[in-house]
Formats: sequence, structure tokens, C-alpha cells
Amino acid sequence: MTDWVLRLIDAGGYWGIFLLMILENVFPPIPSELIMGIGGIRVGQGRMDMSWLLLAGTIGTTIGNYFWYLVGHVLGFERLKPLVDRFGRWATLEWRDVEALDRLFGKYGQIVVFVFRFMPAFRTMVSLPAGLFRMGHVRFLLWTMGGALIWNVILAYAGYVLGQNFRDIDHYVGPVATACVVGAVILYLWRLATWRPKG
Repeated sequence: MTDWVLRLIDAGGYWGIFLLMILENVFPPIPSELIMGIGGIRVGQGRMDMSWLLLAGTIGTTIGNYFWYLVGHVLGFERLKPLVDRFGRWATLEWRDVEALDRLFGKYGQIVVFVFRFMPAFRTMVSLPAGLFRMGHVRFLLWTMGGALIWNVILAYAGYVLGQNFRDIDHYVGPVATACVVGAVILYLWRLATWRPKG
């Protein structure tokens, strides 16, 4: 994956970063750690400017997340009830759980979106419920962009400082991302096996 990302960044420059960060959030297997880290390396080599790198990466991240937000927004909270009534067992959800999530996003949606920006795998997934529970467009975009900017600064600066050694991160990001997915699947299976409706 590293070589493919490198080729696209070197061929497309900031537009390559922008496109990759959109794709990373629509199709999470492409790691932002690698994209922005390589961007940071290019800054250290004098081939990119840090400000333009962060702008391209952060806007790309925000657009990618907004895609899933819009999917949730179009589906809508109201259309969930028949689905929950029919398939709630498999989602380990009752309608009261959905209503509780709705209240949570109504009060603390911006904090949830912001904090999840720093969590592998979940940073994209949080956009869907944000749309489903009608978190405001502007509020979602601002908090997503704020969290994405901070995360991208960390990654780009790490690439800038570590230089070529940052390429080795690809050997670690893959297993970590896989472990997160496996952990989520195990947690789901355990919840599915032990879940009982409350009433």
C-alpha cells in the first residue's frame, strides 16, 4: 500500500493528498497515518509546504466524513424504527437505545464527533449516526474539521521529524487497524450472544 500511496502523492501533490484523504474516510482501509506521514516527509524534503499539506488533508478528511454524514441524514432517524423493530436483535438495539443515542447526540454530539476523530476505525463510523440523529451540518463540519486538523498536524509533524523512517509505519498501522476491527467483531459477537431485550 505504501508504494501506491507514494506514487499518487508524488504524481498529484496536494491534490493527491486531498483525494487520498477523501478515500481514506469513505473506504477506511487506506490509513491517514500513512498519507499525512508521507506528506510530512515531503515537507522535510522541501517538496511540499506544511500549510498547504494540512489544508488539503483536512478538507479531504472533512469531505470524506461529510459523505457518511449525508448518508445518515438522508436515511433519517424516523426511518430507523421499522428497521430496529425488525432487525434490532442483530444490531443488539431496542428503540429506547436509539432514543438514548438521539439524546446523546443532541447534547454532546460535537464532543463525540471531535473525540472519535482520534480513534482508528471509529473516526469515520461516527459520521453516520451524526447524520442519522440530525446533528447540524455546520456543527458537524466545524467539529470534524477541528479534530481532523489536530490529528493531521500530529501525523504530518511526525513524518517531518522522523523522515524516511516513517515509511516503516505501514508495517505497524496495518496490524493495529486489523486488531481494532477484530476487537470490534469479537465485542459484537459477545454482545449478540448475551443480548436480551429489556422489555
